Amino acid sequence: MGFVEKAKPYVAMISLQFGYAGMNVLTKVSLNQGMSHYVLVVYRHAFAAFAVAPFAFFIERKVRPKMTWPVFWQIFVLALLGPVIDQNFYYAGLKLVGPTFSCAMSNILPALTFVLAVIFRMEKMDMKKVRCQAKVAGTLVTVAGAMLMTLYKGPLMELAWTKHSSHGGAEAPAAAAAAAGEISGRDWFLGSLFVIIATLAWAGLFVLQTHTMKQYPAQMSLSTLICFVGMIQAVVVTLAMERRGASAWAIGFDMNLLAAAYAGVVTSGIAYYVQGLVIQKTGPVFASAFSPLMMIIVAAIGSFILAEKIYLGGVLGAVLIVVGLYSVLWGKHKETQEKEADAKMALPMASKGDHDVDCNEASGVVRSSSDRRGLLLLLLLVKFDG
Repeated sequence: MGFVEKAKPYVAMISLQFGYAGMNVLTKVSLNQGMSHYVLVVYRHAFAAFAVAPFAFFIERKVRPKMTWPVFWQIFVLALLGPVIDQNFYYAGLKLVGPTFSCAMSNILPALTFVLAVIFRMEKMDMKKVRCQAKVAGTLVTVAGAMLMTLYKGPLMELAWTKHSSHGGAEAPAAAAAAAGEISGRDWFLGSLFVIIATLAWAGLFVLQTHTMKQYPAQMSLSTLICFVGMIQAVVVTLAMERRGASAWAIGFDMNLLAAAYAGVVTSGIAYYVQGLVIQKTGPVFASAFSPLMMIIVAAIGSFILAEKIYLGGVLGAVLIVVGLYSVLWGKHKETQEKEADAKMALPMASKGDHDVDCNEASGVVRSSSDRRGLLLLLLLVKFDG
C-alpha cells in the first residue's frame, strides 16, 4: 500500500474535524439567538438528504443493492441514534455549556466505541498483549476524565485574548461575552450528562454502521437514507416536544439558515459518507480517534469570537480524556501492525501453494496461479478485516 493510500483516512478524518468545528460554533450562535434545537435537527437533515440524494441516485444506480426489511430496520435505528438522539442531546448540552466543553467531553467517543465494539465482538481482547492493556487503560482514563469534567467545574481560567476581546470596547465581543455568561453548577452537570448521552448514541451509530455497510455497501445511498429517515423521526420528536407551535419553525436568510445548511450539507451529508468510507477501511475505533483536533479548533474559535469562558475542571478533564484517547489509538495502531505482519507472512505460503497445484495439471483440478492468489488474498482480507 502506497503512502497516498495510507494517508487518505488520516486526511479525511482531519478534514472532518474542521467541518465539525465550524458546525459547533455556528450552531452555538444560532441557539443563542433562540433557534429550537429540535427544529434545527429537522432542517439540518432535510438539507443533508436533499444535498446528497442526487449524487447517490446517479453515482450508485448500478451498485445500489435492493432494500430488505432487515437493512431498513438497521437504517431506522441508525437514524434514531444519529440524527435524533445524538444531535438533540448534543445541541441541548451545547446550549448549556458551550462548544469547547462539549467538544472536549465528546472525546470520550473512542472509549465508548471500543467498549461497544468489545460487547458486540467486533474487537478481540487478549489481556496478555500490551496493545489490549493500552486500550483498556486508555478507556478507563478517558472515563475518569469525563467524570472529572462532569463533577468538578473549578475556577474560571483567565486567558489573555479573552480579556482583550471582553474589554476592547467593541459592542459585538461584549455582547458575545455576556451571552457566554457564567455557567451554573446545574447547567454544568446537565450539559455534561446530555453530551455523554449524545456521545454514547454516536458510538452506537459507529458500531451499527460498520455492520450495516456489509449488507448495504452503497455509502452515499446509505447516508441519504439515514438523513431522510432521521428527518422524519426528528419531525415527530419536534411536534411532541416543541411548545412554541408554528413560530418555532420560522427561518429566514439569517444565521439560523446558515447553521442548518452548513450542518446539513457538511457535517451530516458529507460527513456521514466520508465517515462511512473510513469506517469500512479502518474500523470504528480509528474513525473516532481524531476528535481532539476538533476540540483545539473550537477552543481557539470560541475564545476569540464568542469570548467563551473556560474552567479548570474542563481543562483537567480534557487532558485526561486526550491521554486516554491516544492510549486507545496506540493500542489500535499496534493491532493493525500485527494484522499487516500476519498477512505478509501468509502470502509466501500462498505462492508455494500455487506452485504445488500448477505441478499437478494432469489431475484435472488445476486452477491458474493468479486465480488462487486472488482467492487466497480475498480470504485474508475477510479474515483480517476490522
